[in-house]
This record gives sequence, structure tokens and C-alpha cells, in this order.
Amino acid sequence: MAIALGMVEVLGVPTAIEVADAMCKGALVTLVGYENTDLGRITVLIRGAVAEVQTAVAAGLASVERVNGGKLLSHHIIPRPHENLEAALPICRSDAVATFNQVIRFPPPLRM
Repeated sequence: MAIALGMVEVLGVPTAIEVADAMCKGALVTLVGYENTDLGRITVLIRGAVAEVQTAVAAGLASVERVNGGKLLSHHIIPRPHENLEAALPICRSDAVATFNQVIRFPPPLRM
């Protein structure tokens, strides 16, 4: 299975959160993280199979319009990124991402 990198750059935190949510709900992808640059430019990064990333990015692009004042700045998909990108950029699956797959255990209720 070929793994792709999907990127959507938006203006502002609310738009970035909406885009990330739409992409994760829209396809079977992993949210790798985000890059926050100057002046509120935020790039949301996802990984997954090429077709899933294409579907997720399309869902993310459509979600920008749902945010009041949301602004799309850029988007791009790189199918099968070179292995050197994995080492140089924060785009790989890490232990921090894997923790979301664990079962959440709540403490037992207090006895009355």
C-alpha cells in the first residue's frame, strides 16, 4: 500500500481544527500533527493510503467554508514521499500518535 502525505494550510486555529476533524472523519487517515507558522498560518498534516488521503483532503477543503471567516491558503498531496522526508520533517507516525489508539480507562465511580 502506498502511503501519502496530505497538507492543508489555513488561516487561524478554528479553521485548522475544523479541517483536521473533517479529514479524520472523512477517510481512514492518521492526523500526524500541524505546523504553526507566523501570522496564524497553520498547516494540518495527515498520512494514509493515497486514495484515503485524496478523499480526506477533499473533505478538509469543503469544511473551510463552514468556519466563519475561514480561509484556505494552500493544499497539496504527495503520494509516496521520499524516505528522506520521513527523517527530516515531522510527518511520520510516532508513539505520541499511537497513544490515541489505546482504550481510555475511567476510574470507578465513588461509592455512596
